[in-house]
Amino acid sequence: MHHFFVTPDQVKDNRIYIEGSDVNHIKNVLRMKTGEELEISDGNNKKYLCEIEKISQDMVCVLVKEEQKADTELPSKIYLFQGLPKSDKMELIVQKAVELGVYEIIPVATKRAVVKLDEKKASKKVERWNSIAEGGAKQSGRNVIPKVTKVLSYKEAVAYARDLDVVLIPYELAEGMQETKQIISAIKPGQSIGFFIGPEGGFETEEVLYAIESGAKPITLGKRILRTETAGLTTLSILMYHLES
Repeated sequence: MHHFFVTPDQVKDNRIYIEGSDVNHIKNVLRMKTGEELEISDGNNKKYLCEIEKISQDMVCVLVKEEQKADTELPSKIYLFQGLPKSDKMELIVQKAVELGVYEIIPVATKRAVVKLDEKKASKKVERWNSIAEGGAKQSGRNVIPKVTKVLSYKEAVAYARDLDVVLIPYELAEGMQETKQIISAIKPGQSIGFFIGPEGGFETEEVLYAIESGAKPITLGKRILRTETAGLTTLSILMYHLES
């Protein structure tokens, strides 16, 4: 069933009023008609089973048939601090991280990042990444659309992470798997969790030490060296399993 997002103010008197680009998608791409059903999330952990009542030039009005239980979100908000990767890898990372339950993605300009974005290019990239996040949220049945923030410097990202309950940094020189198990096991549902992933060249040692001095806990992801797009998704998968098991 097709899934769309609205804001809570678009839900009025047992009806929901869909506006913007979704109207064109419903009318001209999906070619949906009155009487057809769809799912709608309001971004506030509410999901509705609806039926199209009226389609106009710039609005689709749907009738709420049933308010459904919204239980697709993780019990903790997870923040991915992703070092800027090359080519289109960030698009894959955003898409899959959204499917795995990430709450927010923060692109980070690290010292070894090959990609250097000026303000104009960065703004266009972030717009594109947020569009991919919305598509991933629709496909995976999320109740919220995870946000991709503007690109932060490494120091800005570490400062941003200081407000979180738990911050992790996968690092090849971290202690063994037993220590990592203990760190992950100590995380409780409801705690906010952030983790840092380096770009292709990894982190500079001074960057890792700076994060640790600011409260981040180094963990290992095993004996093998993972690509940047694999490391973040592996960490998310571990946290998803721990939080939902």
